[in-house]
Amino acid sequence: MTDKMDKYRIVETLTESQVSDLMELYKNEFWSDKRTREDVVKMLAATDVIIGFVDESDRLIAFSRVITDFVYRAMIFDVILKPTHRKMGLGAKLMDAVLNHPKLQAVENLALNCLPNMMPFYERWGFTDDVGEMKFMRRTTG
Repeated sequence: MTDKMDKYRIVETLTESQVSDLMELYKNEFWSDKRTREDVVKMLAATDVIIGFVDESDRLIAFSRVITDFVYRAMIFDVILKPTHRKMGLGAKLMDAVLNHPKLQAVENLALNCLPNMMPFYERWGFTDDVGEMKFMRRTTG
């Protein structure tokens, strides 16, 4: 199993075929299965930091993105792995790549949203749900 994990490289932009791979990854998740290619292309264009892992065939196997002002705040989104590449430590390598990205080193506050069962995964990098009196608020359209 570890040779799958060792044979990847990091990309910070996606080719057309890698966008197709991302669409396939999104189809596997309840939180992203309704995304359209048109919207994903717009999203990628407006994303500040993209971290993708591609295999030796240049197929996207892992992905995350960050929206940030590069000083005070950054929000990590879409930490996602191809189902065949899970349970091998690749998710941890992806988070390491995001958190060690040179453009994010000066950011004071990094945040993310996750399901309760994923909290132990993110806690190893110091993420916590202890945010004092702060409350998360959201407004949705549609």
